[in-house]
Amino acid sequence: MEAINFLTYSPTFRGLLVVTAIWQGVGWTAIIYMAALSSIDTYLYESAAIDGANRIQQAIYITIPSLVPVITILFIINLGQMLDAGFDQIFNLYNPMVYERADIIDTYVYRRGIMMAQFAYSAAVGLFKNVVGVTLVVLSNTIIRRFTEYGLW
Repeated sequence: MEAINFLTYSPTFRGLLVVTAIWQGVGWTAIIYMAALSSIDTYLYESAAIDGANRIQQAIYITIPSLVPVITILFIINLGQMLDAGFDQIFNLYNPMVYERADIIDTYVYRRGIMMAQFAYSAAVGLFKNVVGVTLVVLSNTIIRRFTEYGLW
């Protein structure tokens, strides 16, 4: 059986990036959700059990409403980071064999600015990406504030 070089084989490169990004992000998100779950008062669950609520009803009426602020804030922050695909991860796995599949805005800015010395152009592209990211954060925060009482500000 012949070995597959995942880092130079273009069809598998995106899958590799997705798996490593999930592996990277799950840990911090799990810590945040575990902290939010541990902050829920246990007396709420005891009172619900005395009133006859089963586990599903406790999850629907106690756990989820208690997690709404955390879910909202994580959603807004992750929406703002949607254009940031993780330059460090992609740059470390990057090579000319997978440019067409692995190129993101940040690596494009790096190649144009550092390697081709087009500093003004790459600064404009990077600034535009950041303006779009800030716009997404402000817009999502505004929309969420209309429907809930939670948001970043």
